Amino acid sequence: MTTIPASWYLVLAAVLFGIGAFGVLTRRSALIMFMCIELMLNAVNLTFVTFARTMSDIGGQTTVFFIMVVAAAEVTVGLGIVVAVFRRRSSTSVDELTELQG
Repeated sequence: MTTIPASWYLVLAAVLFGIGAFGVLTRRSALIMFMCIELMLNAVNLTFVTFARTMSDIGGQTTVFFIMVVAAAEVTVGLGIVVAVFRRRSSTSVDELTELQG
């Protein structure tokens, strides 16, 4: 059985992070921005798991567990805010949300 080299996982993580960063910088919908942030978090998680596997250490995998818990809480609060704004404005465009600044 052949194993996939760690560099392939790191290249995949870099590509995923790049796609997520591009999406955050170019898209104006709050929902798509949240999905891109989650994609970036998953890319970071992939690097942690890759290094944990390479070094035969469980520390990276436990860090990924905590990152996933925080990401789930972030999505819950973020989607609650997006739904509340959508009910008031009928749009999730980030450009329209700048009017809320006080």
